[in-house]
Amino acid sequence: MASPTPGGNVRVVVRVRKFLPREIDRKAECLISMDPRTQMTCLQAPKPKPGDQGKPKSQARGKILEDKSFTFDNSFWSHNEEDEHYAHQEDVYNSLGEEFLDHNFEGYHTCIFAYGQTGSGKSYTMMGTPDRPGLIPRTCEDLFQRIENSPSPDISYNVRVSYFEVYNEHVRDLLVPRTDPPHYLRIRESPSEGPYVKDLTEVTARNYTELMKFMRKGDVSRTTASTKMNDTSSRSHSVFTITLKQIHHDLSTDETTERTARIRLVDLAGSERAKSTEATGARLREGANINKSLTTLGRVIAALADPKKIRGPRKSKEQVPYRDSILTWLLKDSLGGNSKTAMIACIAPADYEETLSTLRYADQAKNIRTRARVNQDQMSAAERDQQIAEMTETIRTLQLSVSQATVNQRASEASDERLEEYQQKVEKMQRLMEENKMVSECKIRQLQTENDALRMHLKLAVESLKNPIPPITFEQRKPSFTSLQDDDQPPNHDPEDREGSPLVSDVESDMDVWEDDDTITDDVTEQDAQQMQNHMHELLGDLSVFKRKLATDHERFRPIEEHTTRKRRALGTIVSNH
Repeated sequence: MASPTPGGNVRVVVRVRKFLPREIDRKAECLISMDPRTQMTCLQAPKPKPGDQGKPKSQARGKILEDKSFTFDNSFWSHNEEDEHYAHQEDVYNSLGEEFLDHNFEGYHTCIFAYGQTGSGKSYTMMGTPDRPGLIPRTCEDLFQRIENSPSPDISYNVRVSYFEVYNEHVRDLLVPRTDPPHYLRIRESPSEGPYVKDLTEVTARNYTELMKFMRKGDVSRTTASTKMNDTSSRSHSVFTITLKQIHHDLSTDETTERTARIRLVDLAGSERAKSTEATGARLREGANINKSLTTLGRVIAALADPKKIRGPRKSKEQVPYRDSILTWLLKDSLGGNSKTAMIACIAPADYEETLSTLRYADQAKNIRTRARVNQDQMSAAERDQQIAEMTETIRTLQLSVSQATVNQRASEASDERLEEYQQKVEKMQRLMEENKMVSECKIRQLQTENDALRMHLKLAVESLKNPIPPITFEQRKPSFTSLQDDDQPPNHDPEDREGSPLVSDVESDMDVWEDDDTITDDVTEQDAQQMQNHMHELLGDLSVFKRKLATDHERFRPIEEHTTRKRRALGTIVSNH
């Protein structure tokens, strides 16, 4: 097969298959004919059946139904197996799938997607049945057969597979178990690879059996439902991606060539009308999102097919509405970028308007031109060794940086622990010193009170010494004899009896003493003064003892105050430095 050109039109294939409605009573069916020589597909306007009442709804609205003719790259008739031009699954793969697989081994990205109304045979064309495998199983089988029969031993192959669906404008990975609520993935865009699904599962397939196991696992997880027009209607757009990497090492030139090709096989959900499917609730919302994606896809195809219509003053490519839908954003590179793309339009002779819409859709896609290029990296052994050495040095530098950062982190954590422990000790010492300070202040106040009391007492004692109390003298007058007699004479005594009594003699002797000296000193008062003076001398002695004790206490407590001051200054220095 000739080597493909860097650019080319989108390959469009039409396949007609028998429509199998569940419980639909159609008043008119369109007729389709195909010419295998010219690949022309003719759509004839429907004619009312005998016995039908009134005109078709399309004619009732004033529309004129006409016959239409379209020419495509290939037209496959799969409506009646007894027809001599009946196209089997193998015929579809031989004319389309085999050619695109050749492009993949040459290093080109490829994309094949099936489009059509619900029940027209899209999933049958892409997946097939166990006894009649479709395009995807045949492509996978042929892929591994070519790898096993590769004539060059210098080429090594690596095949990786991913499978996801776009359901209600959300992306869900089909290779992971379902969750409730479902886990949706995000879309990102790379400057070199274009849009991609973040955190999408991508597994390595070593043979055809493993690849088919992954595909069946994804088919089981895919969202399907029963509608009025199809028992197992696909309610989502599925994208099955195969990444083929070829590494060729030339021993003669010691060069390594790496080619990467991406195979995208897209099974779109069927376009449908809510009135035809009689869908309600969740099915109706699903149908609305399906139609939104397909409508956006039609706008993108129209914009890419006729770029003059979207060219404004700036001629910007951003006017193509890729981002209006998740599906078109993911297929951006396949529709108008680095890829060889084919579209399989599946139709069924059941509804004229739906069939005409699909044929117009496919006819417009023929005008899209893509810019496919070989995805190949080539380098010599010296360049490869240099890159390996640079990457090794980078890894070593990063490892040293990580190790140093780990050591610094551990040292910082140990320092923080020691600092915290030291701060706790300092706080404990501060609390102890505050307690000692409070006790010392209490003792000092108590001693000061005692000192003030002793000083007051000493002051009184000194003043009493400086101003002693003079001796007390009693001046007594000589009592008259008459008074003595009057005082000492007992009542009812005769005065004559007093002269001979002892009392009279004592008084007379005392009178003799008083006559010699007029004053008498009280001996008891002098003794009290002497005792007071001795007591003052004792107080002076106690005062001297108290002074010595006070001086001792002063010398004892003063180092504590100086020590407290020094500690406060030291603690203040530590806190300020920290």
